[in-house]
Amino acid sequence: MRDYIRRFLIAGIIALCVSLLFLGGKHPSAQTISESKGTSQWIWPADGEISDIFGTRKGMHKGIDIAADLGTPVYTVDGGIVTRSYYSDTYGNVIFIKHQNNFETVYAHLKTRKVAEGQTVRQGEFIGEMGNTGDSSGVHLHFEVHRHEWTYGKENAVNPEMAFGTSKIGQAVAAQERGNSLASLETSGSITEEKAHKKPLDKESSNNGQAISHIVRNGETLWSIARQYDSSVEAIKQKNKLKNNFIRINQTLVVPS
Repeated sequence: MRDYIRRFLIAGIIALCVSLLFLGGKHPSAQTISESKGTSQWIWPADGEISDIFGTRKGMHKGIDIAADLGTPVYTVDGGIVTRSYYSDTYGNVIFIKHQNNFETVYAHLKTRKVAEGQTVRQGEFIGEMGNTGDSSGVHLHFEVHRHEWTYGKENAVNPEMAFGTSKIGQAVAAQERGNSLASLETSGSITEEKAHKKPLDKESSNNGQAISHIVRNGETLWSIARQYDSSVEAIKQKNKLKNNFIRINQTLVVPS
């Protein structure tokens, strides 16, 4: 009888230890907080609209998709070193960047690549244009974040939301929303024309109240212009009788406020 009781107690202690082991290992929030400290100043990599989020397609989608016009500028979310810049059958034109906080980011399906392997880049630097290359079903940027480094199995992939916050499909994003790097680069005079944002405004009256006359600059899209003036792409298209999202440099647009 005593032997039976002793075995029962031993089994109970083992079960308790196993349960404590599992409970002790489930603290993702602490790790997420630690990671977010190194990404709190990251900026969105492109202007556009979120078309897919992390974890969809039965968990196989290991990044976030941002859709916009063909040729929309793509920027680095933070400074770092380009570890790869090449063409892949799946990623198409793709760029990998390793950052000082030990994350590696991936920018895929690009139309063009503007940086080479081994090159040092700063936050907000123009690195390529949004495209539809590789295994892609439409113009968009596929963006991934990996802890330490990218691997073929993508076991190090983390949700970009840990840097940008909760995202949802259809949400409009703008590259200049996060951090102050673009503004500081512009002040220092080292920013290129593709990243110029602020222009003098000319207001004109309209039937719907105030409207703004905006001259399109290099690198701008309807997404970024709408975001800048708290308007919408559809409102701008309707006001200017545009049939699609394509605009040209030096084109004058009337932007409803």
